[in-house]
Amino acid sequence: MKRNYAALAALLLSTAAQAQAPIKTLPYPQTKKVDTVTTYFGTKVADPFRWLENDQAPDTKSWVQDENKVTQNYLAQIPFRETVRKRLETLWNYEKYGAPYKEGKYTYFSKNSGLQSQSVVYRQVGSEGKPEVFLDPNTFSKDGTTSLAGLSFTKDGSLAAYQISEGGSDWRKVIVLRTDTKAIVGDTLKDVKFSGLAWKGNDGFYYSSYDKPKAGSQLAGKTQIHKLYYHKLGTPQSTDKLIFGGEKTPRRYIGGSVTEDQRFLVISGANTTTGNELYIQDLSKPNSPIVQVVDNEKNNVDVIDNVGSKLYLFTDLGAPNNRVVTVDAANPKPANWKNLIPETQNVLHVSSVGGKLFANYLKDATSLIEQYDMAGKKEHSIALPGLGTAGGFGGKKDEKETYYTFTSYVYPPTIFKYDIATGKSTVFKKAGVQFDPSKYESKQVFYNSKDGTRVPMIITYKKGMVLNGKNPTLLYAYGGFNSSVTPAFSTSNIVLLENGGIYAVPNIRGGGEYGEKWHLAGTKLQKQNVFDDFIAAAEYLKANKYTDTDHLALSGGSNGGLLVGATMAQRPDLAKVAFPAVGVMDMLRYNQFTAGAGWAYDYGTAQDSKEMFEYLYKYSPYHALKPASYPATMVTTADHDDRVVPAHSFKFASRLQETQKGDAPVLIRIETKAGHGAGRSTAQVIGEQTDKWSFMFQNMGVTPYQNN
Repeated sequence: MKRNYAALAALLLSTAAQAQAPIKTLPYPQTKKVDTVTTYFGTKVADPFRWLENDQAPDTKSWVQDENKVTQNYLAQIPFRETVRKRLETLWNYEKYGAPYKEGKYTYFSKNSGLQSQSVVYRQVGSEGKPEVFLDPNTFSKDGTTSLAGLSFTKDGSLAAYQISEGGSDWRKVIVLRTDTKAIVGDTLKDVKFSGLAWKGNDGFYYSSYDKPKAGSQLAGKTQIHKLYYHKLGTPQSTDKLIFGGEKTPRRYIGGSVTEDQRFLVISGANTTTGNELYIQDLSKPNSPIVQVVDNEKNNVDVIDNVGSKLYLFTDLGAPNNRVVTVDAANPKPANWKNLIPETQNVLHVSSVGGKLFANYLKDATSLIEQYDMAGKKEHSIALPGLGTAGGFGGKKDEKETYYTFTSYVYPPTIFKYDIATGKSTVFKKAGVQFDPSKYESKQVFYNSKDGTRVPMIITYKKGMVLNGKNPTLLYAYGGFNSSVTPAFSTSNIVLLENGGIYAVPNIRGGGEYGEKWHLAGTKLQKQNVFDDFIAAAEYLKANKYTDTDHLALSGGSNGGLLVGATMAQRPDLAKVAFPAVGVMDMLRYNQFTAGAGWAYDYGTAQDSKEMFEYLYKYSPYHALKPASYPATMVTTADHDDRVVPAHSFKFASRLQETQKGDAPVLIRIETKAGHGAGRSTAQVIGEQTDKWSFMFQNMGVTPYQNN
């Protein structure tokens, strides 16, 4: 067949010209303003869009519909949007496995055949048995928006309790099964939130929850007092025994776990997301008291394992980069602790399996793994495929082998089987994604922030890329809550990389990459360091010709959404595109919703002091916006986000549309039947990623796949 190359070239030119043509945005909704004012330490602060906090109100729902109409109208005009969607669907359509684990006579693992809404839990007998479906979350709802949110087995594997999340909500239901027949046992537990499931024998399990808000929005209502309950199988949830928490011992976050030998109940109680008190109860002795191990909520401490009455604790008490200590349960106070794995210059995380301890160190935000015996003697250093992230190394004490997953920005997640005795790793499952790592590279650079602090950043791109300052670049960061951003492969990012783009991730302050000191340097009255680090990363990329302002996009979610919002307000000239996702945008009122009060350790609150109020007020994205030419912005949130309530994004988008003086669009994309991020269906994820890349390329004047 002859090809009409002239016609084809003309078509390509026509498509390119169409892609570069500006898109006409529908008029933004005339968002009403109310005369709401709050006085903080003598300063009156107007909050004209506070009415949007009432997510149940008809006028709020009408506003959401009007905004979505504007957004979808804009996105529908992007000429290559469907091309991006089809490419993402093709990329996503490969088998994805979770690392296997043993429970009773079965080996369990998760698998997604490609485009299934949710991954399915399979099981088989031994390593050669025929896999069968154990739990299929795709049957939980017709549209795939109900997800599996937790699964816990009894020690003998005969019973399993699993949590489900409907529409991405943090409120969960719990269902118990007999694993041999998959028959349901007892009633479904309801209104469970921020909870593990810890079995005590085969009689029942511990779980945590709040009293559900009685008035107003159950989505946004404040949840203050967490409680630990014991549920005995075959009894109504209304008769569950309160073990810890409540009015006498109020804590915002309470967790319970049981040691593998079933001897100790371990209770963690905290009022913030950093630091916790620790308690233990000896379950081998009837009516034994709950004993406090640590009464200092400023530090983190947890029980890793035990051998009889000897407890192995993981803590940053007296060690900002973490350490492992031992102590006898009869006298567990810190004065009696003995170092087992001491603190080093690298941040430590620890797991146990096969009667061994696995030290997972962070060295410049990448993994370094060492194996120790229970006496603290180093046995093996695990050879990893390269610089990246390794996770796993957990399981029961009698295991001879374990599994871990290794990934990086250019290394698709690969499951390895690890022989505990020899320290040897073998490939168990490779990802089948259409991606050739040999064509791409990641390199780590270090740059100086505003105050001279040295910050690492990993930059990923196609080999042979020319540093001409015109490469479309997505700059992503988080910077908070002691959370470390380590290298991880993203199927979605292939769309950027294969179109000559760059993915850059700085490990800014506020995270945990360099321990508690790094975290604290980005909290409360030091929060500006986080924004300065992010801005300095952008300036580094420009100065070194990776990109320029017209080809740079800023991205972050949750606390990272706050990061993007604050950066936009301070430097509206920094980037061409911005993606603040599910962000904490109203820093004066964040603690009034759901579990937001627990974030005060990182942020401080407007009620703390005049100094703290003024600091928050200055950078709060919702309040800091002033008339200016802002980047093309697509705010994203979800109607069931009950962690960072959508009102944050609603108010920020309204203020941004009002203050935008340039021609760049300001859109808000509101996902339905979705929450803060976890549990979204594959279709929802692909839909959001399609719109993100399409919006970014359109506003940078880039036509994806034009020459592919």
